[in-house]
Amino acid sequence: MRIVLVGPPGAGKGTQAQFIASHLSIPKISTGDIFRANVSGGTELGRQAKQYMDRGDLVPDEVTIAMVRDRLAEDDARDGFLLDGFPRNVPQAETLKKILSADFDARLDIVLELVVDEDEVVRRLSGRRTCERCGRIWHVDFDDKKDDVCDDCGGHLFQRDDDKEDVVRHRLEVYQEQTAPLVQFYADEGILKGIDATGPVEEVTKRALDELRPLEK
Repeated sequence: MRIVLVGPPGAGKGTQAQFIASHLSIPKISTGDIFRANVSGGTELGRQAKQYMDRGDLVPDEVTIAMVRDRLAEDDARDGFLLDGFPRNVPQAETLKKILSADFDARLDIVLELVVDEDEVVRRLSGRRTCERCGRIWHVDFDDKKDDVCDDCGGHLFQRDDDKEDVVRHRLEVYQEQTAPLVQFYADEGILKGIDATGPVEEVTKRALDELRPLEK
C-alpha cells in the first residue's frame, strides 16, 4: 500500500506514521530521515543538501525530489510505503504522481489527513516543557506537571521558543497556506480521507487503520 500522511504540526504525524507503517509492514519514509541518511552517507545528493542546510536555507525541491525518488527505488519500498512530510505542496504532489507512474508503474492508494482543531494543537505544543539536562519532554497537562523540575533527573524544565503560543499559531498559519491546496489536490484525486486526530493515540490509530482496511490485500 502506498500512503501519504498529512497534518498540521502537533497532529501526531510521527507517532501515527510509525504505528501505521509497522502494522502494514511497509517503510515509514520522512524527508528528515532521507536528508540524514544522504548527508551521513556522503552521497552526491547529501553533499548538495548539506550546502543549503549549513547556510540555513531550504533544500531545493529538485534535490528533495531526487532523494525521494532514490528512496522509493529501494527494495523495502517495492510493495508499499508511507510518506511522512512529503509532498508539502501541489508541485511536489504532481511530481510524485509522475515519478510513481513513470518509474514504478504505480500510484498512491490513499492520503490520510490528520484533522485536529487549531486550539487543540496550540494546547498540545505550547504545553510542552523540555528538560535542559536530559532533554526529556514533559507536558503541563498530560503529565500533570505543576513545577518546572524534571522528575527523571531533577533538571530545570523550560519552554522552547518554537513551542510558545504565538510561534505555534504562526506555524499553523504557514501550514494552512502551504497545505490547504495540497489537501484539495488529493481530494480532487479522490484519494483523501480525513482522520479525527483528537483523543488517545490508540484511538486515532484505530480510526486510521479502519480507513485502510478496505485497501489491504
